[in-house]
Amino acid sequence: MKYQRILLKLSGEALMGSQSHGIDPERIDSYAKEIKKVFDENIEIAIVIGGGNIFRGISGASKGMDRVQADYMGMLATVINGLALQSALENNQVPTRLQTAIKIEAIAEPFIKRKATRHLEKGRVVIFGSGTGNPFFTTDSAAVLRAIEINADVILKGTRVDGIYTEDPEKNIKATKFDNLSFDEVLKKGIKVMDTTAFTLSQENKLPIIVFDMNTPGNFFNVVKGENIGTRVDL
Repeated sequence: MKYQRILLKLSGEALMGSQSHGIDPERIDSYAKEIKKVFDENIEIAIVIGGGNIFRGISGASKGMDRVQADYMGMLATVINGLALQSALENNQVPTRLQTAIKIEAIAEPFIKRKATRHLEKGRVVIFGSGTGNPFFTTDSAAVLRAIEINADVILKGTRVDGIYTEDPEKNIKATKFDNLSFDEVLKKGIKVMDTTAFTLSQENKLPIIVFDMNTPGNFFNVVKGENIGTRVDL
């Protein structure tokens, strides 16, 4: 396998499956099975998951809600998703730990870098919930931050699209896909891979990002194996 320690970033919307909101049990179980295939190869896996299927902070703020309060609500939504993913993984015999940036000791450990690293070394999947624990930061920023803190080899951003395109391929069928991009090319072309804070943090720390389709069975395994799937953003 090409990578030994990875951080998988999943959007909350990905958990909806064909539903309009919430968590689709079949979709989350299918993700757990895909993660197990990689886990069985003794790859160390950390996961950051969004909360957009339940509540998106910036959306609440746009409707008049206090932005700080709305962002904290969004963080709690990621914890709900983390619990659901933890349950699905453990139902597939994958040991996990859920760590959160906001203390919720009844259901999760507080995030401690050394503890998270130790869990990974002991063969546990670590799910990071509640983003960075700070308002005004996205789960993309949390994914990059946690990946740097645990010394991950790569960030794998699992989406419903098979990479980065010149335009949104769901809106324009003539959009063309990039196989590889440099950080500078992404900035020059104005391509939206992650929010600016997350992307800049990744660039500064020379941490590659691979955007791929998580919904295609076997894709996650093949990306970790080093196959040319999705779009790789690197120096």
